Amino acid sequence: AIVKGLCKAGFNGDILLTARNEKLGQDAVAGLKSEGCKNVIFHQLDICDQGSSLKLKKFLEEKYGGLDVLINNAGMAFKHSATEPFGEQAEVTMRTNFWGTLWVCHALLPILRPNARVVNVSSFVSKKSLDQCSPELQAKFRNKDLSEEELCLLMGEFVQAAQAGDHTAQGWPNTAYGTTKIGVTVLSRIQAKVLTETRPGDGILLNACCPGWVRTDMAGQNATKSPEE
Repeated sequence: AIVKGLCKAGFNGDILLTARNEKLGQDAVAGLKSEGCKNVIFHQLDICDQGSSLKLKKFLEEKYGGLDVLINNAGMAFKHSATEPFGEQAEVTMRTNFWGTLWVCHALLPILRPNARVVNVSSFVSKKSLDQCSPELQAKFRNKDLSEEELCLLMGEFVQAAQAGDHTAQGWPNTAYGTTKIGVTVLSRIQAKVLTETRPGDGILLNACCPGWVRTDMAGQNATKSPEE
């Protein structure tokens, strides 16, 4: 839906649609082309594989010399009915939602062209989850001087606490998805600050957003918004 929206809005450059599953990605591109989106290209990307992100970077550098728009929309969540131990849910969800987004950004932010735009798709659940954190953790996440390294340590501490079964006792919320989205939102603030400081004249804008409750495989069919909305 994001790719289709860019096409319909008249974006006149090539638009890369990425997916972990190559067949599903190719099928999606074929469907978009049949609807008139002729400037869509598929490239395989598994955000949980740092090597995959670097392959995408190499492709972009060699074919285009850089990148103008990056939308990090990949994410996952376990269903409420999931039977996996919470510690496992925390590790898997963190690897995709936080570490995967971080690895893609590490690969692609250095090749952003002037006036580029970056959107990290987060969730309103991050606000609710932050409110459920202990005052000490809330203060750490709200610290404007928090570094990326310190944030990564906090995300690792949550996973370790979840695996030990005492995450709530340590002040963490009882949600893996929500905690990973705290990480994505705070990471976005840190990345935006770094870009402003290191490339002050390039006009690059990076932000995080919440699309709302959308009918997807992850959110389910009871959600109130269509993907197009």
